[in-house]
Amino acid sequence: MTFDKEKILNYCNEVSKNTLMQTLNIEYIDAGEGFLVARMPVNPSVHQPAGLLHGGASVALAESVGSAASFLYVNTEVSEVRGIEISANHVKAKRNGVVTATARIVHQGKSIHLWEIKITDENDNLISICKLTNMILPKRKRQ
Repeated sequence: MTFDKEKILNYCNEVSKNTLMQTLNIEYIDAGEGFLVARMPVNPSVHQPAGLLHGGASVALAESVGSAASFLYVNTEVSEVRGIEISANHVKAKRNGVVTATARIVHQGKSIHLWEIKITDENDNLISICKLTNMILPKRKRQ
C-alpha cells in the first residue's frame, strides 16, 4: 500500500474540525506504513482537578489516532470504523507541554484492527500506553 503522507494528514486534520479532536487541539503530524502520529497540547483545558493531564484526555487522544489510522486500511466508500474496546495504562504524570501519540498496527484483519498507541512527552518519556480494537463494518446510511 502506498501512502500519500500529506494527503492523509490533511484529510485527518480536515475531518477533525468541529469534533472532540478540535476541542482537544489534536493535530495529526505524521503518517506512514503501519502508523499514524498525532499531538495534543497539555494545558488546563485537558487537566484533571489536581492540575495533571486527565487520563480521559489521553484516552481520547489514543482513540482518535488509532481510529483514524484504521481508516488508512479500509475502503471508506463501503466500510466504516468503530472503536469497540480501549485500555490504557497511565505511567507518568504531565502538567504542561505537548504529548504525542503514535498508533502502530498490531493486527490488521478484515473485520478487526488492533492498535498499540504510545503517548510520549517532548523528551520521549512514556506517559501512557493504550491498546485499541476497532471493528470494520459495512457502511450504513446516515439518518
